[in-house]
Amino acid sequence: MKSAAPLMLLALLPLGALAATPKAEIERPAAAAQAIGAVHTVRQIPEACTRIEGRFTGTAAQPYDMQLVRTNPQCQPRAVFLDASKANPSEAAGWKLNEVVHVPSAACSSQQALIEVWRKPAGQQVALDGQGQNRVYLEDAKQQAAAGRLAALPAYSVKLAMQGAACR
Repeated sequence: MKSAAPLMLLALLPLGALAATPKAEIERPAAAAQAIGAVHTVRQIPEACTRIEGRFTGTAAQPYDMQLVRTNPQCQPRAVFLDASKANPSEAAGWKLNEVVHVPSAACSSQQALIEVWRKPAGQQVALDGQGQNRVYLEDAKQQAAAGRLAALPAYSVKLAMQGAACR
């Protein structure tokens, strides 16, 4: 009976490790494998009028490059993007892991880009009118802005990491 106790403890370790990782709000399968230099859309975030584009570079120093691209110059964002190095998104800071995107490399099957999309809710409750609509009136918004009482916007942030061994 003594010898079974360490085995039971080892069996419980992976469950504890999984509990430490936050569960993403959106779960999708891995993206299609991408060729070196092929620009692809990782994720679109309509609220922020932003598309996350990525590409494998083929260099060892920076194997994957990611950029935020505005989707339309006339789009009015209802959320902002914050730099992950400054915002430090984490559940402890009020952020929610929105999605984890896995992008495998077509040229190197052992390597993939891991993109974490974090979302921070604004925290305010939206007031609906008698018809159940969220309406913003220009004069009311101008008065709120003049008084410095604008509502906070939801925020997004993106972290990039590489997984797997680099190919030569």
